[in-house]
Amino acid sequence: MTNDTLYRKSYFSRLPELGDLAPEAFKAFIEFDQKAMARGKLSTKQKEIIAIAVAHTTGCPYCIEVHVNNAKKQDVTKEEMSESIFVAAALKAGSAAAHGVNALNAYDNGADKDLYQKQYFNRIKEFSELSGDAFEGFVDFDKKAMKAGKLSAKEKELTAVAVAHTTGCPYCIEIHTEGAKSQGASKEEVAESIFVATALKAGSAIAHSVNALNAYDAE
Repeated sequence: MTNDTLYRKSYFSRLPELGDLAPEAFKAFIEFDQKAMARGKLSTKQKEIIAIAVAHTTGCPYCIEVHVNNAKKQDVTKEEMSESIFVAAALKAGSAAAHGVNALNAYDNGADKDLYQKQYFNRIKEFSELSGDAFEGFVDFDKKAMKAGKLSAKEKELTAVAVAHTTGCPYCIEIHTEGAKSQGASKEEVAESIFVATALKAGSAIAHSVNALNAYDAE
């Protein structure tokens, strides 16, 4: 099979083939995904909003398509969808900026054996002197992306928790878990947001299997 187009909606129809090739694992994922996305402490609507953000973090076009369509069925508005996407954008940018403190430690040869410590994050303000305009621009963007709008501050913080677990930034996890808690989120709600992220990260890998099948079958 040869085609210059690596992504087409029609390719996603090959996904059931993966279930034939690795049936036990495929079935286990489907069951997990359904449980992770089911209504719990968080509504199905809120989980789909989180899923949209995470799908934009993993960059999976199939996941974006699926969860935007699911979100519309849950009456998620285009404005709510857009706000969730900008939370994802702010968190992806924030992860890069936050890890800058590790770069400062490495550059200065000043870090001890622990690569991550809460105190390291205090160094982020040094970027206001090293790259002032860009740093101020990021801070402004982050504040506006996280500001309550069509989505509440709590909804945005829970979305941010999920995205932070997708980027794997420990500083972001710390900040936004505390942020979600301060907005009244329960530990159960935080846990559910994390499992939406988990399902979407796994789902992204599995969805891309259709590209692997195309590549494998190419002549």
